[in-house]
Amino acid sequence: MTQFPINLSAYKHVTLDPSVPTLTDEQREALKFNIQLCRDAIIFFTATGAARGVGGHTGGPYDTVPEVMILDALFRSQPSQFVPIFFDEAGHRVGTQYLMAALHGELPAEQLMQYRMANSKLPGHPELGLTPGVKFSSGRLGHMWPYVNGVALANPGKTVFCLGSDGSQQEGNDAEAARFAVAQKINVKLLIDDNDVTIAGHPSKYLPGFSVAKTLEGHGMKVLVGDGEDLDGLYARICEAVNTPGPIAVINKRPMCPGVAGLEGSTHGHDVISVKLALQYLEQRGQTAAVEYLKSIEKPSQNYTFLGVSDRWDSNRNVFGDAVVGMLGRMSQAERKAKVVVIDSDLEGSCGLKKIHDAYPEVFIPSGIMERGNLSAAAGFGMEKGKQGIFATFAAFLEMCISEITMARLNYSNLLCHFSHSGIDDMADNTCHFGLNNFYADNGLDDGYDTKLYFPADANQMKACVEAVFHDPGLRFIFSTRSKTPIVLDANGNELFGGNYQFVPGKDEVVREGTAGYIVAFGDALYRALDAVERLKQEGLDVGLINKPTLNVVDEAMMAKLGKAPFVVVVEAFNRKTGLGSRFGSWLLERGYAPKYAYLGTHEEGCGGLWEQYPYQGIDPAGIMKQVKQLVG
Repeated sequence: MTQFPINLSAYKHVTLDPSVPTLTDEQREALKFNIQLCRDAIIFFTATGAARGVGGHTGGPYDTVPEVMILDALFRSQPSQFVPIFFDEAGHRVGTQYLMAALHGELPAEQLMQYRMANSKLPGHPELGLTPGVKFSSGRLGHMWPYVNGVALANPGKTVFCLGSDGSQQEGNDAEAARFAVAQKINVKLLIDDNDVTIAGHPSKYLPGFSVAKTLEGHGMKVLVGDGEDLDGLYARICEAVNTPGPIAVINKRPMCPGVAGLEGSTHGHDVISVKLALQYLEQRGQTAAVEYLKSIEKPSQNYTFLGVSDRWDSNRNVFGDAVVGMLGRMSQAERKAKVVVIDSDLEGSCGLKKIHDAYPEVFIPSGIMERGNLSAAAGFGMEKGKQGIFATFAAFLEMCISEITMARLNYSNLLCHFSHSGIDDMADNTCHFGLNNFYADNGLDDGYDTKLYFPADANQMKACVEAVFHDPGLRFIFSTRSKTPIVLDANGNELFGGNYQFVPGKDEVVREGTAGYIVAFGDALYRALDAVERLKQEGLDVGLINKPTLNVVDEAMMAKLGKAPFVVVVEAFNRKTGLGSRFGSWLLERGYAPKYAYLGTHEEGCGGLWEQYPYQGIDPAGIMKQVKQLVG
């Protein structure tokens, strides 16, 4: 393996005594050296993710290096006084955890150059038990502080730190955690990177009035605010926090990516640094070997040729936005304003909502990282007949909104939700960002207000689906993937969902007929299943394929057709425990049908990378063909 091109062995093992709140010249210079060394390393190895196309996040770990260096020195000098874990509720700051594991000798430095690659055990969020040296799983943004409160309760007499951000502080979890910490006098210290930047914008602009410091003070927290780049001031505030019993928030003001030309203060610093800017930075820093390695990286590509689809691939998550814009364009401005509201949760660029924002800003509300409150607000707008709220976020966060979905249903809301990044495809963030439990959205009773779950297979079907269900009453959930999907073709090579195709809610669709048995799939699993079907037919196994774009409605006519088949295999990227496959067999049995039955779904912790997640779970064409052949015998 190529040697890590930045000399991490030069890291200086500083020790700091929190009872002495001032730095000596020697300590200050050593800390400054470590900060620069680590920031160079973070820029470099996160940029390898940009070069390989697996993405990653640079700004968060880069920003918080000063406080992490101070914590490392405190942990080293007073191990019995602290829980020596860099707990972090901004899950995308995984670079911090990997770098510290390498500095502590628990992870080979060379492994950092495989950041977020498939099977590298370096996913986009830290996972306990997967990566050597990682001490906790951060999960999703804003979920750690309540947990850390419990860690502190379990370690009386010790100080526990939790790194946070102005973004994570927008989550409702943190308000509850603050009140709990204050009431129980928990010795937890928050180190909050307050850089006024999240994915889609600046909190000071889209949440005017929100102040991290004032909010925490309102919960009863002691708050210490200062410049995060002023090393002496930062150290003094951390010492004051350590020496003062109870919960304290040390809020560190700084621009995003301080000192990085082209990124400082920019929302683009939140995600991975571009290769161009990384090369520019590393060249200025004299990191020649790092520059040469970065230039040598070739972006891997999937070279598999899928049968049954066209060469055109499109992004369903963006097509959702296009389709909504098309529907809104059929209304007058006054009608749009009166009947529709679109509420974003800091992910407009990822969920297709930016297209709506640009076209019809009068109906668009850019909001913060507050999924539960935003969904409820959209539902409340749609309480009145003829009005509807539109809400979007990542499918992984659907699990956070179950109670709010129930309330929307109980209040007969008209709510259209788009959950992008469903399933596992292109998900280098790994397990915590898999959108696997989407059936949780259909959590009402049989006689409850109408709820429909839709997962279109390609861009044509996404457009048709949005147009068909846009004005329907009730709760409508439309799912899409992070990845692009190809246009599905019929047996004659024409676009299956093109031309005069009309989407019919609740109707299953025959993609290919077959006499040997049928595969049932949806979403991005459909084109992979189609490839398997085409290859099985070439081998003499006449297998058919059914698309089930409405996930939670039984199509009785299709069920009768499938019930007479020799076998049925459900293929999906959803959780094998909670997905379509876990209930489709019961639907067959309830109707007196008993074909051979199997279902494939996501069942293991992810492997990182992009398309590699599918074969890892055994739900790629090869895995599907293997399952079919086992059933056929």
